[in-house]
Amino acid sequence: MKSPVSDLAPSDGEEGSDRTPLLQRAPRAETAPVCCSARYNLAFLSFFGFFVLYSLRVNLSVALVDMVDSNTTAKDNRTSYECAEHSAPIKVLRNQTGKKYQWDAETQGWILGSFFYGYIITQIPGGYVASRSGGKLLLGFGILGTAVFTLFTPLAADFGFGALVALRALEGLGEGVTFPAMHAMWSSWAPPLERSKLLSISYAGAQLGTVVSLPLSGVICYYMNWTYVFYFFGLVGIIWFILWICLVSDTPETHKTITPYEKEYILSSLKNQLSSQKSVPWIPMLKSLPLWAIVVAHFSYNWTFYTLLTLLPTYMKEVLRFNIQENGFLSAVPYLGCWLCMILSGQAADNLRARWNFSTLWVRRVFSLIGMIGPAIFLVAAGFIGCDYSLAVAFLTISTTLGGFCSSGFSINHLDIAPSYAGILLGITNTFATIPGMIGPIIARSLTPENTIGEWQTVFCIAAAINVFGAIFFTLFAKGEVQN
Repeated sequence: MKSPVSDLAPSDGEEGSDRTPLLQRAPRAETAPVCCSARYNLAFLSFFGFFVLYSLRVNLSVALVDMVDSNTTAKDNRTSYECAEHSAPIKVLRNQTGKKYQWDAETQGWILGSFFYGYIITQIPGGYVASRSGGKLLLGFGILGTAVFTLFTPLAADFGFGALVALRALEGLGEGVTFPAMHAMWSSWAPPLERSKLLSISYAGAQLGTVVSLPLSGVICYYMNWTYVFYFFGLVGIIWFILWICLVSDTPETHKTITPYEKEYILSSLKNQLSSQKSVPWIPMLKSLPLWAIVVAHFSYNWTFYTLLTLLPTYMKEVLRFNIQENGFLSAVPYLGCWLCMILSGQAADNLRARWNFSTLWVRRVFSLIGMIGPAIFLVAAGFIGCDYSLAVAFLTISTTLGGFCSSGFSINHLDIAPSYAGILLGITNTFATIPGMIGPIIARSLTPENTIGEWQTVFCIAAAINVFGAIFFTLFAKGEVQN
């Protein structure tokens, strides 16, 4: 096993080196300034892009509560009475002008799940196109398409259940290309010793988008009606697209305002890592054990992530008998913790590599272990606390927060092992990682016919076991250097 602390000065062109060429040449060892730099401008613009992206993704889960006739959902009441009522029903005076639909629980499940059926299709094609043509336009039009489709959500709902399911699947198609496209762009923009910082800033927008959109969607529904949720976030997405097209370039070479010093810094740091091979090495990719280590970790992490995202609120409502939607801020707290953890862990990971000389592999392993085993422990704990709502919220928050460590672990390991094909690799791993969002809730529902605490303990233990397995598999077979 490789030592956690790698050599200070590997020889020039050394195959399998963890270190960037910047550390090998004293004149280039100093990084380009951060303030007003093109690479950090890209990080912050992509941050807001993923903020918009996740706002567009999760707003339906809040609006759907207002879209559905309460008499219909009452027929599907599965509330368990093991725990005492935590909160008395509150009579709320609110805007009721939005149209109501007769959709039962199964229909609502199809509407919410239809997004993933589109999302899973465009992962690998998105990575391939981005690696050949660049990620700027692909990412931009992916979010624009999702924003435009979101604007048509009220119209699709009027046409019926089938039209809304089709529209959500189309939104999934648009969002499916975004993460692979962004990974492909970072393969040309992120110096190796700044990858954790830049990518954690970029992808942390997704968590903050969840933090803001959950309570904000509730406020919009309360004071206006549910249709304005889709109009507001759709327009925000269009405004972001205009800024993205005007201010971003695919590579440092094509950027109009980048300084010569920053461009040279980025290009020199990546020159020994990018491949000149024109064809995509599909067979070596599929035979690569380090790639399958990321696949297993990504699948396992998302199983727990979607369990927390979709099932714990249901558990607290139907088993602990406290409706978390009564407090929009409380429902967003776990994602605020994850957002903060992503930003801080990205800084810590790069500092460990650049200043303390820890190897890339050691950092990716340790951060993945913390970000996967930690959430597993607190997910199991959430199932064994009985009827204590306060502890449930605390464990949910800790679990989701610790998951933020993975943003500097397996989540960006694609760029370590094959920067030239990072978009394609992320498309492959994210294809597998989308499956838990499609089947996880279905399996959980089948395991909880009576909604007892014991049944839910089984659900949480299965999710935790999958997460621990993924963490161990990644630790054993991951690599931190460019693969042949």
